[in-house]
Amino acid sequence: MIFVLRPEPGLQSTLQLAREMGLAAIGMPLFEVMPIAWDTPDAGEFDALLLGSANAVRHGGKGLEAYRDLPVHAVGKATAEAAREAGFTVATVGEGGLQAVLDANAQPTRYLRLGGVETVPLEPGRHTIAKRAVYEVRPLPITGSAQIGLRTGTPCILLHSAAAARHFGAEIDRVGLARSAMHLACIGPRVADAAGRGWAAVSSAAQPNDTALLALARDMCH
Repeated sequence: MIFVLRPEPGLQSTLQLAREMGLAAIGMPLFEVMPIAWDTPDAGEFDALLLGSANAVRHGGKGLEAYRDLPVHAVGKATAEAAREAGFTVATVGEGGLQAVLDANAQPTRYLRLGGVETVPLEPGRHTIAKRAVYEVRPLPITGSAQIGLRTGTPCILLHSAAAARHFGAEIDRVGLARSAMHLACIGPRVADAAGRGWAAVSSAAQPNDTALLALARDMCH
């Protein structure tokens, strides 16, 4: 069985894709996304918005209004769609993570990066990047019903972030479940590194997207 830990609304997106791929997956969100207060720098200081998650749009609040005229460079399709629905013009839709979005842009660009408190580190290269955290992801405990599911067979856990990897490991240790009974499918090497040791298997997806991640989980589970 595949367990998906990410919070809403990404959780439903992953579960829907799993169904389309013919995979049995269960949502077990161990996080909730909450907006936080943030200051809004002058829009004139930037050429574009850099968005690594649809949550930046969903939880950015009224502060986003100041940047309606800036084009959006989005990490992927879901983030781009959320930006369009919010009234932004999307200039770039990436496929291989935010670093790939930066590397593909040959024009030196002043980016305002909106995201969570914890973000993936980037190498700006020819660009400049100012960061603002507009939301935080708060951890939740593993519930009793989830523990029952995790004790059945050899579960495969989808991990979308380093924070998820660390929190899941800590929760497994807290409730006394065996790491050695679980397979971890990670969206990238950084996430796999954060998971620590003692698991039955830990692997990283070929590409940092849900399709590759679920394909990895399918191979690990079967």
